[in-house]
Amino acid sequence: MEVVLLPTPENCGRVVADALQAALARARDRGTPPVLGLATGSSPLLAYRELVRRHTEEELSFADVTAVLLDEYVGLPVGHPESYREVIRRELTDAVGIDPAQVHGPDGAGPDPLAAGPAYEELLRAAGPVAVQLLGIGTNGHVGFNEPGSSLASRTRVKTLTEQTRADNARFFGGDVDAVPRHVITQGLGTILGAQHLVLVATGEGKAAPVAAAVEGPVTASVPGSVLQLHPRVTVVVDEAAGSRLALADHHRYVLEHKLADQGW
Repeated sequence: MEVVLLPTPENCGRVVADALQAALARARDRGTPPVLGLATGSSPLLAYRELVRRHTEEELSFADVTAVLLDEYVGLPVGHPESYREVIRRELTDAVGIDPAQVHGPDGAGPDPLAAGPAYEELLRAAGPVAVQLLGIGTNGHVGFNEPGSSLASRTRVKTLTEQTRADNARFFGGDVDAVPRHVITQGLGTILGAQHLVLVATGEGKAAPVAAAVEGPVTASVPGSVLQLHPRVTVVVDEAAGSRLALADHHRYVLEHKLADQGW
């Protein structure tokens, strides 16, 4: 696991964009259409804005990209502004020209959410390996919407959100926690581990405790983000505030400073 501590959230956004761009290049070098795993929430937004800038100003192409989403709320109607498909469309995929037919997420608006999880799992298998999966982390250590207690081998399925997560996400619903759906369809932790490269981004002091627990604590279902320790290629990108509880922060800075030039992201 590589831990990258940077001065500001803007620095984090640029490094995450670098990692996603590098994944596009690796996939294309292999002759494989790139599959990008996208997350929503606040943490990835600066990276998405940087990718939009590179597309607009530097002609970074997304023409052959398939995008797959981590999760979706259950019960929000198609087109709801806070459905994750709409958030991703608004923040990234429309702006960089990814074909809407190549943007996929779990069907949270359909009549049978219990069937939607296995169906999405099949779609992910058919799409091919995810070149890079972008992740955030919740204040209780969840990744995707795998709340504490989730099986480390779990696959895409319906999960019930904790009241803490609903309260954390109320900011996207005008501060009304009652408007936040109680159920979601999320890629499981085992599903997430199938990606070739995992990139977790977190900023702000509020993420310091879950980041430290996920990166340096024991691997435990009580901190779902700790499952990243089991993956062979993980990059954790945090600002100084989110990394402030890392016991090995100086070591992580030293490793980054002395990284081989051709190691890349």
